[in-house]
This record gives sequence, C-alpha cells and structure tokens, in this order.
Amino acid sequence: MQLAVSTLLSGISVGGQYALIAIGYTLVYGILRLINFAHGDVFMVAGLVVIYMSASMPLYIALPLMIVFIVVLGFMIERVAYKPLRSAPRMSVMISAIGVSFLIQNFATYYTGGLARLYPTIPFISDTVTIAGASTRWVTVITPFLVILLIILLQLLINHTKIGLAMRAAAKDFETSQLMGIKINSVISFTFIIGSALAAIGSILYFTNYQSIMPTSGSLPGLKAFVAAVFGGIGSIPGAVIGAFIIGICENIVKVFPDYSIFSDAVTFILLIVILVAKPTGLFGEKATDKV
Repeated sequence: MQLAVSTLLSGISVGGQYALIAIGYTLVYGILRLINFAHGDVFMVAGLVVIYMSASMPLYIALPLMIVFIVVLGFMIERVAYKPLRSAPRMSVMISAIGVSFLIQNFATYYTGGLARLYPTIPFISDTVTIAGASTRWVTVITPFLVILLIILLQLLINHTKIGLAMRAAAKDFETSQLMGIKINSVISFTFIIGSALAAIGSILYFTNYQSIMPTSGSLPGLKAFVAAVFGGIGSIPGAVIGAFIIGICENIVKVFPDYSIFSDAVTFILLIVILVAKPTGLFGEKATDKV
C-alpha cells in the first residue's frame, strides 16, 4: 500500500511538472504552428539561474528574480530567433529553434564548465512529509494543486481577457487575425512570456526533487513534455496537462520494477506511438483541414 501511494504521488508530481513545460509547447504551436525546441533549455537555464543567484542573495529574492529573468529570456528568443522568420518557410523556423537550443546549451556549458551543479534546498517544499505511511517531500504534494491553480488562471486569462481573445483568434486563423487589426507580434510575445513563466515555475518544482543540473538537464524533461503535448493533442491545453499526468504516472509505475526501470524513459515514447496509431491527432486534438 505504501509503495502504491508513493508511486502514485511521485507520478502525479512529475506529471504536473511536465505539464507546466508542455503548456509552453502547446501555446506556441497553437498560434505559430511552431515547435519551440529551445523550451526545454529555457527550463534548464531557470535551474542554473537559481543556483548562481542563491549564492549571493536570499532565496525569497532569487526565485522571483529568476522568473523575471526567464520571462525576459523567452521574450528575447522570440524576438531574435523567430520574429525575423515570420514569413519564412516552416523548415527555416524549425532549424532556427534547434539552433537556439544548441546555443543555450553551449552557453550553459561555458559557464558551468560542463559540470553538474547542485540545486539549493528550498525551505518547506524540500521537507519530508508522511502520507498513508509513504514518505515523500512537500513539493510532491503541492505540485498537482499548484498546477491545477495555474491552469485555472490560464484558462480565465484566455477565455475572459482581451489578450486571451486575441490569442484564440490568432490560433484559429493567423492570417485573418492580422487583417482584422490584431497585433500579432504582441500576441506571440505574450504567449512566449506565459510559456517561459510556467517553465520557470516548473523548474523550481522539478529541481527540488532532481537537484543535479547539467547543461543537458532540460533535454529529456523538455522532450517528455513535448510528447505529453502531442499525446494530449498539440494545441490543446487540457490535453497537454492530462497527457503529462498520464506519462508521469506510467513512468513511475515502471520504475517500481527494478528489472524494467531502465525502460522508464522509453515507456513515454511507447505510449506516444500507441496513441498516435489509435488517434493521430492525440487524445483531445482536432482534425485540421488545409484551406485551398
């Protein structure tokens, strides 16, 4: 019973952390039809920034400053790497995204020397708590509730604000939205800002559990979050969240069996293959028809 509770809690927790990254992928894709391959690396940079900032200032200052820094980083990536290619072929934009990813990793390698850095211990959420006989950290308990709260706030923003209306219009028909006077560049920048802020919050939760950070530490979580977005139906926020929770739980169930724990990462991609064979648009994806 204790093992089952511990596995379920860990799965829900890591799934929630993947969900915060996956939302960034699905928001950007919903408007630009672009996979921001640098998003996982932004998540990694958020972890490194906390490490370096916490060495010279208290955590209660370092954490908010890190979120501001990551938001600015996301904004700059969009303006420098993606905005100039707005009318370029989609392949050019994708190559630019991959290039930004490698650039961030190389900068991180330069500053860290390629060595693993230890994430600081954050008071309270790093403390241990016992639930139904299973010992876990408070971050594991807090994560799903925080993710649900952030999703509710995001849905309220998208459905009940002017910028949210502009985002929905751009996602529905990018070209027509431009003709109707919507400031597309502002909408896209705002989308990157939201995605970067959520990735920054996700990094706090994730690296509290996995405290060793390297320049490539964002690659696998970022890839799994992307898989979660595709699994749930790329472009669908509820789909990305549900897909992330399913992947997180399945991944932790596999880890329970020592002989098969090595396949815990592979199960993510097996699930993706199965769902795409059964439903190519993902769980909540809609069929898109090309306009002539």
